[in-house]
Amino acid sequence: MKNFILSFNVVVPLFINIMFGYFIKKLKLIDTHTLKVMNSVTFKTFLPLLLFYNVYKTRLDEAINAKFIIFALVSIFLVCILATIIILIIEKENKRRGVLIQAIFRSNFVLFGLPVITSLFGDESAGVTSMLIAIIVPIFNFLAVIVLEIFRGGEIDVKKIMQGIITNPLILSSVFGLILLFAGVKLPYFLEKSINDISKIATPLALIILGGSFEFDEIAHNIRQIAIGVFGKLIAVPIIFVPIAINVGFRNIELATLIIMLAAPTAVSSFTMAEQMEADGELAGQLVVFTSAISVFTIFIWIFIMKELGYI
Repeated sequence: MKNFILSFNVVVPLFINIMFGYFIKKLKLIDTHTLKVMNSVTFKTFLPLLLFYNVYKTRLDEAINAKFIIFALVSIFLVCILATIIILIIEKENKRRGVLIQAIFRSNFVLFGLPVITSLFGDESAGVTSMLIAIIVPIFNFLAVIVLEIFRGGEIDVKKIMQGIITNPLILSSVFGLILLFAGVKLPYFLEKSINDISKIATPLALIILGGSFEFDEIAHNIRQIAIGVFGKLIAVPIIFVPIAINVGFRNIELATLIIMLAAPTAVSSFTMAEQMEADGELAGQLVVFTSAISVFTIFIWIFIMKELGYI
């Protein structure tokens, strides 16, 4: 029950923000044009600041297992490759292909990682997870830009794809954060606090915009794609990679961190990025909502099973 309450308390606040956005749109307090403008601002400013701050504040004094980092990176690349191969076979529309691939490999690691790990192991355990977040989140964004650019439509233009990668605000902010982190540069307190305060807007605002953009009438139109995305993200990926992680020898905090990385719902920012990169934003939003809702149960099941087996 404790593990279920933990998952519940992580996910439900996300849904409250989403429903808030949905209702203020229904009450006509905000219109579609305003939502699109807010979405663009969030993508170009608030989310990059959030990613920069999370990376910049990562502690480097934790003992990090190189095998652990390598396994996480290899897993993400393999999930992306496998998802691409499968989605190319079962989905014919390019704008949906990019969204489905992104939904399967790109998890809400920032929002789920630290709350779940600190609840399971205490605040002193956050270093390992924070470091993995600092490394994995830029990789998520890098791969997402590549996937969405490739399936943007028209002929594949390598130059355009590379331009999209190096000018993407999420990637630029992550790279800048890593540069300052490894260079040991400390920002003045007033600037650091300002960035922190502004970055706190990112997640709730992205969720509110998602709720305002959500149309229940369109669910039936995308039900097959939603089922594929939910199954791939919450069931197929962890079922394949968690047993491998166990056999490789990961236990306790490292194993729990990998489970959250693999089994967490689709990242909220995937909706914002899909909208801005001319993909199927409607489907992207639906996948965020449905994977988040169902993850309350799937994450609980994974944590419960691993605890019962003595792996975490």
